[in-house]
Amino acid sequence: MSTELVTPSSGSRDTGGRGPGAGPGIGKGRRKKSVQAAEEARTGLAFISPTLIIVLVMVVLPILWTVSLAFQKIKLLDLRNAGVIGDYTLDNFAAVLTSGGFLQALLTTLAYSIFGTAFALAIGLVAALALRRPFRGRGLVRAVLLLPYVAPVVAAAFVWSTALNPQYGIVNDWGQGLLGWKEPIAFLSSRSDDLSILGLDIGVPTALLTVIAFEAWRSFPFAFLFLTARLEAMPDTFEEAAVIDGATPLQRFRYIVFPQLWPTLAVLSVLRFIWTFNNFDDIYLLTGGGAGTEVVAVRVFNYLTARYDIGAAAAQALVLAAILAVLVLVYLKLFGRSEDAA
Repeated sequence: MSTELVTPSSGSRDTGGRGPGAGPGIGKGRRKKSVQAAEEARTGLAFISPTLIIVLVMVVLPILWTVSLAFQKIKLLDLRNAGVIGDYTLDNFAAVLTSGGFLQALLTTLAYSIFGTAFALAIGLVAALALRRPFRGRGLVRAVLLLPYVAPVVAAAFVWSTALNPQYGIVNDWGQGLLGWKEPIAFLSSRSDDLSILGLDIGVPTALLTVIAFEAWRSFPFAFLFLTARLEAMPDTFEEAAVIDGATPLQRFRYIVFPQLWPTLAVLSVLRFIWTFNNFDDIYLLTGGGAGTEVVAVRVFNYLTARYDIGAAAAQALVLAAILAVLVLVYLKLFGRSEDAA
């Protein structure tokens, strides 16, 4: 018996079951897909290029310019000749951190941000809960509550300044006529007043508490909107079951409503704290930073307009941004996981 060795011909080469000619077809398909992907990438880049240009010109370049100025000793008159590359130094940061009043301004900023945010969220939560159930005219009441947030800050500050004026303000007039105040209170120009509680005289930072109250009044509609939307999205089944089981309104809020509102409150607290920490116009319009209400943002403005010290103002702005970044990172480190779990 003889065995024959059969060798595969060139036309029947193993092509992985794809048959002859499959290799060139796949190559063409891959080239076509790569060309299509490149065209899609170019189209996407063309669509987002206007946004990229705007962000680059309006955000990135000013930040880089501010960082460059912060490390240079530049006055307003020297700004025309200032370049990106100059004589860099840390003198501006040393002068800012060791200047008198910086630590006090930082503590005032923290107090203003923390209490302003807390009061705004508390008022917004109370308003959202109060208007949760439908009644006639609820839409109108909700629209009226948005007025402090949508009103121009200049007009709102003027109204508050007029109402709180110690000479002709309506608040002092009502306080002396109805509440028995012995003398008018200078809400916006008094650093501290004595408040008698149980026979003890306690010093109260009047102007600081006033600007905190204004900030809470101005920003609580923002929290009210988000909390109202979250309440509207809650299912009623859990609360109905709790009512059948005999739970009180406080128990229903504590164990059912509040846990569902907590993630929204956490996000709102971060956003409001950032905005309040950088707030400038409210305090400047009400007190000009006087009477113990000077925050870091007002100090930056004063360095820029009163001292014409561009370098020190830029350095102080960077310090403010660094402090805010550290505080936000600490917050996310401590509470970020609990928000994700909720």
